[in-house]
Amino acid sequence: MVSTQAPILATRDLGLDIGGARIVADVSLEVAEGELVGIIGPNGAGKTTLFNLLSGTIRPTTGTVELDGEDVTHQPPHRRTQAGLGRTFQVSSVFPLLPVGENVRLAAEARIGGSLSIVRRAARFAPALDRASTALERVGLADRALWPAGMLSHGDKRKLEIAMLLAADPRVILLDEPMAGVSVEDVDGLVEVIRSVHEEEGRTVLMVEHRMEVVVGLAQRIAVMHHGSLLAFDTPERVMADETVQTAYLGEPL
Repeated sequence: MVSTQAPILATRDLGLDIGGARIVADVSLEVAEGELVGIIGPNGAGKTTLFNLLSGTIRPTTGTVELDGEDVTHQPPHRRTQAGLGRTFQVSSVFPLLPVGENVRLAAEARIGGSLSIVRRAARFAPALDRASTALERVGLADRALWPAGMLSHGDKRKLEIAMLLAADPRVILLDEPMAGVSVEDVDGLVEVIRSVHEEEGRTVLMVEHRMEVVVGLAQRIAVMHHGSLLAFDTPERVMADETVQTAYLGEPL
């Protein structure tokens, strides 16, 4: 059930202009702690740009971003990470030559502090190793901890990225097209990992995703972006039945 408390993540009239063009236009939304929100829209609708604004890789032209009631609009990405915001990207971002477990251990070390060394004695990294072990168990990769990350399937690399996020213990997770490039055979397993992270761990999740069956199956609410604006923000059932939303998708039923 969605919390009735103050939103853990909110935007107020968030906008971005580049070269005179409006890329994101006055987006205001509130996400409750523990909620899973899907973000959909046609190509070029501003979905990834919205994530860039939320995570701090781009500064907005107008409006604000609030994380747990604090205005983080002008904070850099690493400050937002420290405040509990984690993000994956469309392109897989693991260290392919390092073992799976070491990828996650380094993510944990970055969060709790340390040298990020890959050569010091493992005993010195007990807290980070514990976090890494727990995160790998959560995503189902514990038995592959010693594999080079580059040997994983694309779907398992996505799971590894989620494990790396979990090791940093974020309160809010932004997943940018987690199913992109994932084989049909791997989709169900990745969906269950995301469902588990949301339902069993209570993490707040925002997910940009093009596979509608995935979004509808996971999201409690769906935000629809179109030409940089927030076209709708409601339950999956109401969004799918919205004629304005269907028109935004070239008249095709959703």
